[in-house]
Amino acid sequence: MRYLTRHFAIGALRRGKGIEQFLGGTTVGGVPAIRWVAVTPVNGSYRVSLHTVQDPDDDHAGDIAELLSLDPADEQYVGEGRELGHSTDEEEAIQLAERLTTATPARWVNYAVAGEDYTDYVRARRKAIRQT
Repeated sequence: MRYLTRHFAIGALRRGKGIEQFLGGTTVGGVPAIRWVAVTPVNGSYRVSLHTVQDPDDDHAGDIAELLSLDPADEQYVGEGRELGHSTDEEEAIQLAERLTTATPARWVNYAVAGEDYTDYVRARRKAIRQT
């Protein structure tokens, strides 16, 4: 089971573990990119961040956090993404992430698992191209 129920997502945050959600593809300055949102415990609160990285179109690039960032806000603190907000409450942090991005309640995963959704995304895209 890849996706977390809301209860398990909140539980992960309470245990000090981050959660994230793959948001799909986009283009930044003409360069293919992907995005994901993360909710991460930091010093007694929860940081919501948006990550925008280059899309290598590689279904073996599952560690999306290692891909080249295309967001200038990420240049100073590589890998941390663009901060969207903070909350001291787990549920509020998740709701903030969903409100500020295209994240949906049913697709949250544990930290470092969003890459599996990227792999599925690349494979589905390739399958669609072959079928046309």
